[in-house]
This record gives sequence, C-alpha cells and structure tokens, in this order.
Amino acid sequence: MSQGPGRLPSGAVAPKAGPATDPLPSTTMRKLAIASGVGTTIELADFGLFALASVLVFPHVFFPALGSAAGLTASLATFGVAFVARPFGSVLFGHYGDRLGRKGTLITTLVVMGLSTVLVGCLPSASEIGVAAPIVLVALRFAQGLAVGGEWAGAVLTTSERAPRERRGFWSMFASLGGGFGAIISSALVVGGSLGMSQENYLSWGWRLPFLASIGLLAVGLWARLTIDETPVFKAHVKAHGVTRVPFAEALRAQPRQIVFASGMMLMIYSSYYLGITFLTNYGTTELGVARSTTLLVALVATVFYTVGIFLTGAVADRFGRRRLMLVAGGCAVVYPLVLFSIASSGTLMGLGAAMCGTMFITGCATGPLGAFLSELFPTQYRYSATGFCYNFAGILGGAVPPLFAASISSTFGPPAYGVLVAVLSLLSVLCVLGLREAGDRELAHVEA
Repeated sequence: MSQGPGRLPSGAVAPKAGPATDPLPSTTMRKLAIASGVGTTIELADFGLFALASVLVFPHVFFPALGSAAGLTASLATFGVAFVARPFGSVLFGHYGDRLGRKGTLITTLVVMGLSTVLVGCLPSASEIGVAAPIVLVALRFAQGLAVGGEWAGAVLTTSERAPRERRGFWSMFASLGGGFGAIISSALVVGGSLGMSQENYLSWGWRLPFLASIGLLAVGLWARLTIDETPVFKAHVKAHGVTRVPFAEALRAQPRQIVFASGMMLMIYSSYYLGITFLTNYGTTELGVARSTTLLVALVATVFYTVGIFLTGAVADRFGRRRLMLVAGGCAVVYPLVLFSIASSGTLMGLGAAMCGTMFITGCATGPLGAFLSELFPTQYRYSATGFCYNFAGILGGAVPPLFAASISSTFGPPAYGVLVAVLSLLSVLCVLGLREAGDRELAHVEA
C-alpha cells in the first residue's frame, strides 16, 4: 500500500513521463553505466574470491579436523550461506531502495561487502582460535550475502530506469558485465597470489592477500557510487504518489506468478556458474591431477568467456528480445552439462579448458539480457524489492543446495551425475522463461502491477 500525497492504488498506471523521466543523452548514460558496472565489479570480485577459496583453502584452514571430504563439504556449506542470506538482503535493501532511493542503498551494500571481505582476510585460522574461526567465517559470509542481495538490482535500476526504451537491454547489461569483470579480477588475484608460492605458504598467508587487497577496490567503488544521482523514474514516482509502505509484501500480493517464474528462470545461471568455476576447479585438481596453478589459470580464462557471453547477448537484447535469447542459452545449459565431463576427462588440458570455458560462456549468455528482463516485469513502487528478490532467491536452489550434495553425488555416482543435476535445474529454468512474456516495449514509468 502506498502512502503520501496522491497515493497509488494497487495495479494503477503511473502518469506519463515528463521531463523528469525523459531518457538521458548517451554521454550521461555511459557515465551511469560505468558507475553501475564498477560497483558490481567490486562486489562480485569479493564474492568470487570466497568461491575459489572455499575449495582451495578453507577446508585446510578452517575445517582441518573434519578430514578432506567432510572439510570440503563444510567449506562449501559456508560458501552456500551467502546464497541463503541473499534473498533476505534483497528484501532488506530493496525495502530501503524502494522507499529512500537507489543511490544511498547501493553505497551501503558496497561498504558492507567490502569490509566483510577484508575481515575474512584478517581472520585467524582454526588452529589459532579453534571453533571460533569457522563461526566468525560464517557470520562474515552471511554479511557478504546480505550485501550482494541488495547490490545487483539497484545497479541495474541505475541504468534501466534512465535508458531509452529501444536501448534499455544494452544499458541494463552493464551491472551484469561488471559482475563478469569482478569474476575475472577475483580469479586473477587468486592466480597471482598462488604463482611461485609453495602450498604451505599459500595456505598459511598467501590466500589472504587478495582479500586484504580488496580495500583498494572498495575505495574505487565508493568514489564511483558517490558521483551518481537518483533515477528520475523513482523521483517522479515518489513526487506524484509517495512511497509504498512494505514494497516486498505488495509485490508478493500483486505479482506472485511473475516472482515465481522470474526466480526459477535463473536456476540455470547459478547452477551453471558453480559448475563451471567451483566444481570443475576442484575436479581438475583432484580427479584429473592438474596442478593447482594451472587449473586456476584455466578458471581465469573461463571467466573471460563468461564476460564475453554477457556482452554479446546484452548488446543484442534490444534486437532479438530478452526472452528469446534466454531460451536459447537455457537450451544450451540443458545439453552441455551432459557432455562436458566426456570432454574434460579426455586427459588433456584443452579438454578441461573447453569444459570450463564452454560452461561459463553459456552462463554469461543467459545473464546478458537478465537486467532488462527483470526490470520490465515490475512497477516502480516495488521494482527494487521484486527484482532483487527474484535474482537472489534462485541462488538458494541453484547456488546453495547443489554444493552441499556435490561431493556425495560425485563420490557415489561419479562426477557426470552432477552434470545431470545441473541439466535438470536448467530445464526448469527454460520452463519458467516460457511462462513469462517479452516486455521490452514497456516504458518503466508506465508498468502496471
């Protein structure tokens, strides 16, 4: 329910855009796209550091008493805590983003994410402080998840709510593209920190360097976020209708079907990303016997393929439609996990590289049109809350649950069985995309509930 002057009834259409909501010139859009992308670059770089460390470092540093398999499972469970926290973060920060504005909320999420990451790098090991170490690690990971839960949606709306309708797909891509660059940076930091370093030194202190270095990235991100202004679509809506009292509750009441399908269509993104980077990194080092540094270099190249995929589909989303591109990427995400282990187990480094790079390229192609697609589903009064929740809720089923069963599935049925699980989740995503309609012709100021 909205409150304030001229309150907006449920399902009503906002008034036509005036000068306050007119699209900005391309030069200003480029500046906003950079600010949007820089923020997600920083936050996803921090997030990616934890993903790689969860299979390479944390089982030895924070869960040594559990043994190899159980330690890996506990570490991956800690990694999954963030995916559980992300929907809560989307509701929390979405609430303030829809009531107080996008800019201040984005600055808050960036600070929480950056400080949590730096503190992980400072955290003593289990051998030094005992069980307190994994407990604090879980708490910091939860804080990371809260911050990321509120980050992506706000970054997308920074550009989508200001872009011309005919170019909205392109400009909305930059928040996701920033995530691609963040994945590259996190992989590069891990690779750079491990090259020329013994396993003992890397596990002792080398892994901490990328986490501590992220303080510099935080400073850059803050500078970029402080230079942007509030979106005119949001300001015009608040001026005319006030704000919604509980945005997420209103979204659930008005558009439950869209929320369910929009959440489900991202199962393929989360499950494929984890497969392409985290699972195959561990598979390459433990099952194929590839050196740790070499596997990390392959993972770095795979993040480049992921970023290229985001750019390619984001750049053509206005021409071919968001829904069509996601259906094509989803079809590939169903088929490729069924064959990639045959490619990876060929005994060559090229086979592992093809498996990782192919998976990540498909994941990127599914991500490129996502920002515009979600922005166009929901009206302004709860767009931040609904978009953020959909983006993050799928992370529980696609990003948190599969890692918990990865080790047991692989040891019982073999690694290809995990590929079958990812294929099934991707098939569910395709069905959810089919349940949504293309909405690229909408003006965001006029979207109805």
